[in-house]
Amino acid sequence: MIDDLTPVVVAARRSPIGNAGGALRRFAVDELAAPVLRAVLADAGLDTVDDVLLGNVFGPGGNPARVAALRAGLGHEVPGLTVDRQCASGLAAITLAAAMIRAGAGEAYLAGGVESASTAPLRAWPVRPGEPPDFYTRAPFAPAEIGDPDMGPAADLVAAEAGISRERQDAFAVRSHTRAVRAQRAGRFTAELVPIGGVDRDERPRDGFTVARLARFRPAFTPDGTATAANSCGVNDGAAAVLLVSEAYRRRHGLPGLRLVASATSAVDPNRLGLGAVPAMKSVLDRTPDMVEFVEFNEAFAGQTLACLDGAGIDEHTVSPDGGAIALGHPWGASGAVLVVRLFATLVRQRGSGFGLAALSAGGGVGVATTWEAVS
Repeated sequence: MIDDLTPVVVAARRSPIGNAGGALRRFAVDELAAPVLRAVLADAGLDTVDDVLLGNVFGPGGNPARVAALRAGLGHEVPGLTVDRQCASGLAAITLAAAMIRAGAGEAYLAGGVESASTAPLRAWPVRPGEPPDFYTRAPFAPAEIGDPDMGPAADLVAAEAGISRERQDAFAVRSHTRAVRAQRAGRFTAELVPIGGVDRDERPRDGFTVARLARFRPAFTPDGTATAANSCGVNDGAAAVLLVSEAYRRRHGLPGLRLVASATSAVDPNRLGLGAVPAMKSVLDRTPDMVEFVEFNEAFAGQTLACLDGAGIDEHTVSPDGGAIALGHPWGASGAVLVVRLFATLVRQRGSGFGLAALSAGGGVGVATTWEAVS
């Protein structure tokens, strides 16, 4: 039901996505996010908002959303809230801001996510005196006795159980890179990008990939697995944000945008964490029957992505028309927000109409899905 408190995205931007240790390696999370926040506000003609909600996974802690809001010059009175739902953090921040609008807590929110794998701090478990630090690369996603696999082996398991062949995965990855390179050359990313330190294009997309070339890559995670370095996403840096306002605000100011139709969060067995988004996608698609034309799904691993699309009944060829995370990259805390920025570019900037789905799975077996309608 559409009413005055229906949440609508009226502006959406992102930074270029850099490879870890690459073009954006010198920028901390607040330095990546602040220019994007300012650009989103400028697009909408606003100076400030009720709050800033940003997803972030790997630190440095200390509420990066608040730090980024201050660095962006939004004023001391804007609080800032940092959200961690692992890879789904950016989309979770957007759905949380939408819920706050729906509850009448405020009328305008900046929401999205940011990640700097390049500057993420090292982490270590506490140790006994005289023992060396016990460094670790990720926090637990689930208790060990339940099962807490790393992302790569879990992706191999999901692909094997779903019967997703290596050939199909490689073809999907080639398509993602081909589409991203084509979109770069056509300038379809230009209007959504906020240059950072002179970097004005995504770093990862590769030209010239073929299925035959990808077939030469060895399994990356398990000896008999099908996930490789070429049909999986990268480790990346980047930020993305949107401005959410109430429908009453949108009408009052005559702004086109993306109206939130439905959202859902779901969870599955942590041992099959890559499938976390499937129940959420089914839920929102049940509430948006036969309407969704464009799909942005975070391509963490080709096999895992295809298993999710098959599970939700979505044609793989309709997903990420300008390439997805396999080509563009996966800046964990920002990736969910990148999906909404891409839908905004397609449905609002380019078409001015239509329905879209944004969804992704996350560590621990969690998933978030949303459907949106372009309005003018």
